[in-house]
Amino acid sequence: MTKILTYPELLEVEVYPVRAERWNDLETLFGPNGAYSGCWCMFWRLKRAEFSKMKGEDRKAILQELTSKNQVAGVLAYVDGKPIGWCSIGPREEYAALENSRILKRVDDRPVWSIVCFFVAKGFRKKGIMSALLRGAVRYAEEQGVRVVEGYPIDMNTQKLAGKTLTGYSGYMGIVSVFQEAGFVKVGEASETQLIMRYVVER
Repeated sequence: MTKILTYPELLEVEVYPVRAERWNDLETLFGPNGAYSGCWCMFWRLKRAEFSKMKGEDRKAILQELTSKNQVAGVLAYVDGKPIGWCSIGPREEYAALENSRILKRVDDRPVWSIVCFFVAKGFRKKGIMSALLRGAVRYAEEQGVRVVEGYPIDMNTQKLAGKTLTGYSGYMGIVSVFQEAGFVKVGEASETQLIMRYVVER
């Protein structure tokens, strides 16, 4: 468990890797819509054609099976014992669509763990929960002996996005400023508005 105090709300956030005993909490957080339109955090984990053919219940079944086998697919954030946020993290090679992406292709041949998704419950957004999730995910990766953690956040300071507000799930892969505050540095550009960033664990 990682405990993090968010500012300025001063919420004490506890972050845990999601294993079998936390499935009900993850299901509660995602709700009947599976977080984002029945995705159940399978958009990057499955090949695109495979993802498109499936319904939400099929994607949910895959995530549930992984969790039931204690194959950690991400971390959950809690406030006062209530699940309020999710971050998907794992070895990059476990994300089939990411590995096949022409935009988010590998920077080099170093083994990395990737952070591909955030989901925060309504009522807890814009309260620093993404930051707490990111730090908790990095801590979990460190505990597994990981040396490099990679993310693909949106840069709100670009000319194209300056002054705009994210809507819907447009910032689900994270925000550059949040990653920078957690110690991530830019290692590549996926597009005009999206960066590839890394956190290297010091030994």
